[in-house]
Amino acid sequence: MNREEVFNQLKEDEGVKYEIYNDHLGLATFGVGHLVIESDSEFGSPLGTSVSEERVWEAFEKDLDTSIDECEVLFGPKWHDFPGEVQEIVVNMMFNMGRPRLSKFKNFCAALEEGDWPKAAVEGRDSRWHKQVTNRAERLMVRLENVS
Repeated sequence: MNREEVFNQLKEDEGVKYEIYNDHLGLATFGVGHLVIESDSEFGSPLGTSVSEERVWEAFEKDLDTSIDECEVLFGPKWHDFPGEVQEIVVNMMFNMGRPRLSKFKNFCAALEEGDWPKAAVEGRDSRWHKQVTNRAERLMVRLENVS
């Protein structure tokens, strides 16, 4: 899996902001959808506070590691057998939804574990997530269908 490629994809999907802003739930966020948590130096800073590119990348790297770790938990040893392209797609989804939501995609996950990428794409489309983030979801499912 190409981490820089995942970063570029997520920048497109999530956007990137070099300041603290409220996300759609009113929670303090910066960078590539990084939720400000108590252990962050930015915690308690006012909206509009500038965040450096270096700090955005640092937070993204940590969040990406978390998403990858969650994929490893969800799929176990099979995760390492997925082609890089499939890993990038699933990490993108994990970054967006988190493990509690992605783990509810039972048929999607089963198709992935079987290596049936086209079936997984069909299952990914059959979700509320696809309706909520249609452009992102469709782009990811098209990529998944085209994995050889």
